[in-house]
Amino acid sequence: MTINETNLQFRLAARPVGMVKDSDWQQVSEPVREPADGEVVVKVLYLSLDPAMRGWMNEGKSYIAPVGIGEVMRAGGVGVVVASKSPDFAVGDHVQGGTGVQRYWVGPAGDKRHGFRKVDAKLAPLPTYLNTLGMPGMTAYFGLIESGQPKAGDTVVVSGAAGAVGQTVGQVAKQLGCRVVGIAGGKDKCDFVVNQLGFDACIDYKGGSVKDGLKEHCPNGVDVYFDNVGGEILDTVLTRINLKARIVICGAISQYNNTTPVKGPANYLSLLVNRARMEGIVVFDYADRYHLGVAALGKWMKEGKVKSKEDVVQGLEHFPQALNMLFEGKNFGKLVLQVAAE
Repeated sequence: MTINETNLQFRLAARPVGMVKDSDWQQVSEPVREPADGEVVVKVLYLSLDPAMRGWMNEGKSYIAPVGIGEVMRAGGVGVVVASKSPDFAVGDHVQGGTGVQRYWVGPAGDKRHGFRKVDAKLAPLPTYLNTLGMPGMTAYFGLIESGQPKAGDTVVVSGAAGAVGQTVGQVAKQLGCRVVGIAGGKDKCDFVVNQLGFDACIDYKGGSVKDGLKEHCPNGVDVYFDNVGGEILDTVLTRINLKARIVICGAISQYNNTTPVKGPANYLSLLVNRARMEGIVVFDYADRYHLGVAALGKWMKEGKVKSKEDVVQGLEHFPQALNMLFEGKNFGKLVLQVAAE
């Protein structure tokens, strides 16, 4: 078993301040080593680019250890096994796991930190396993159902509605009999959310007032708010919540590149007045139940009730620019970087 390939890696060179700069990365090329007993070599085909990656670059306590200076940048990916000395994976198996931002991953097949599992390329396109059938889909499914606890007839508002998590949150809420209102940036995204994903309405925060949009589209108030953006939009939604409302804090993309302290909710007393609950969610807490989420979403996808939209950028060398698309609002759907063809 001889592998004559070079591995290109993006390693974290410095802790970013504000937007991530090219100088925050170090590109390293090294030969792909042979697998030892129990190890596999995975050729990375697609990488998941997620807002959470910005938080992983920061030093300090969080739900997961920060990426170390000099370490390969953490990222989920889908790839194909090209060499194996493990009974669990055969050459040609498609797998999903924590590949990192690189062309090849080499390591123990059972390494729980990377969590590789087989995926079926015949059931869905591989990028879907980084979206609806991957971490964003699991975040949406378990975050909404477990923390949001929607009931039929509830009004559910979702920010970042055209993004990876938001698009699935809204579609799952519709399957549960809710009225769903999205918040997104730009007419094209809002049209997509309503016409393609089946949301009841979508508020364009770039084209008008979120406050007025909520008054118009949520005449009976908000029962569940799934927040992906934080900042002013969170504050505005808090003025419209109902008694016993549930606010799911999934992310705060508006705050990730701040060079000043994070802006917290000024209207938090609305939680007191309405006896409402605000809860943070981290998808890894549901890892032992991912298979249930994949089964439910896969069934709805097969029935044509849930759609999955990916925005695919070509070429590992474009990783730094592609990652920043998330924070510039340039991606339309789940942002995926294609590293290689099979």
